[in-house]
Amino acid sequence: MTNKTKHIVITFVMVAFFLVLSVFAWVKPADEFSTSERRKLSQFPELSFKTIVSGDFMSNFENYTLDQFPLRDKFRTLKALVALNVFNQSANNDIYVVDGFASKIEYPLNEESVERAGERFRYVYEKYLKDKNTNNYLSIIPDKNYFLAEENGYLSVDYEKMLSLLKENSEFLTYIDITKDLELSDFYKTDTHWREEKIVDVAEKIGNEMGADVKAEYQEKTLENDFYGVYYGQSALPLPAEKIKYLTNDVLESCKVFDYQNNKEISVYDMEKAEGKDPYEMFLGGPLSLVTIENQNAKTDKALIIFRDSFGSSIAPLLVEGYKKITLVDIRYMHPNLLENYIEFNSQDVLFLYSTSVLNNSETIK
Repeated sequence: MTNKTKHIVITFVMVAFFLVLSVFAWVKPADEFSTSERRKLSQFPELSFKTIVSGDFMSNFENYTLDQFPLRDKFRTLKALVALNVFNQSANNDIYVVDGFASKIEYPLNEESVERAGERFRYVYEKYLKDKNTNNYLSIIPDKNYFLAEENGYLSVDYEKMLSLLKENSEFLTYIDITKDLELSDFYKTDTHWREEKIVDVAEKIGNEMGADVKAEYQEKTLENDFYGVYYGQSALPLPAEKIKYLTNDVLESCKVFDYQNNKEISVYDMEKAEGKDPYEMFLGGPLSLVTIENQNAKTDKALIIFRDSFGSSIAPLLVEGYKKITLVDIRYMHPNLLENYIEFNSQDVLFLYSTSVLNNSETIK
C-alpha cells in the first residue's frame, strides 16, 4: 500500500468516524442525569427570537453539546488516563490518587471563610446558647488531604492555622480534638466521607469528652449494591467500587426519627436512598435541614444538639446510646433564625461538628 493510499484510508476512516459520531449525537435521546458526576445534564435550550438575540441560546447550546456528547464518560476517562499516565500530570480535575485513595486538592487556606464560620457559630451561640446552661463543644473533621497531601507532594490547607483561626473566633466552644483518633483507612477511597463502621472509637471519644457514655455493641451490615463515591465521577478515573457498611442494634432499630424538612418519619438508615444515586444518603436521609432521633430505650434524660454537615449523618447513630434525644441541624439549608420555632435550648449538650472542606468554603453556612 502506497503512502498516498494510506493517507486516503486514514482520512476516510476519520471522516467516517466523526460523521457517525455527529449523527449519533443528534439522534440519541438526551440524558437527564450523569450518574458518575451526580448532576443534572444540560438539555436542549429554548429556541426563540429572544434567546437568539440575547445570546442565551448559543451559550446554553454549547453546554448542551458538551453534556450530551456521545460516549462522554468514556472520553472523560480516556482524557484523565492520558493526562496522568502520558503527560504525567499529578492530578485530574484537582483530584489525585495515592494507594487507591482519591482526594481533592483543597488549597489555599481561606482565612476569611474560616473566620466567617466562627462568626456564624458565634451568632448561634449569642442567640440561643448564652446563659441557657448548655454545654457547648466544637470538633473539626480533617479531610483525606490531612493524611495524604504533604507526604506525597500535594498542596493542602494549613490545618494548624485553620484550627487556630477557628478557636480565636469560637472561644465560647470547648474544642474536642479527634484528629489523632482518625486515620486514612477510616475514609472511603472514592468519596469524601468517613466510614461509619470505622469511627466507633471517634464517637466514643466525642461522647466521653461531653460526659456521655455512648459505648454500645453493634451488628455490622453491608449493602449489596456497589458504591462509587463523588471522586469517582469527578476524577473520571476507573476507580474500583466499594461497599457501604453500617452499624445497627436493637436500640437504633427502635429509635423514632423525624425529618422536619419534609414533615415525616424516616429511619436511621434509609434503604430506599441506599439504592439511589448517592447511597451515602442512606444515613439519616442525607442532606436534611432538621432531624431528630428519639431513643426509646434511653437510660438517661440527656439531650444533644449537633450543628453539622453531611459527616454528622453517619456518626450521630453512634452517639444515640448516650442520649434520650439527638437533634441534627444543618444551617447550610436552614437559617438559624428559624430554629426557635422547633427547638427549646435549655441544658443540652451542643456540638458544632464540621469538616475542613466546609469550613474552608463557609459561604454555604447561613
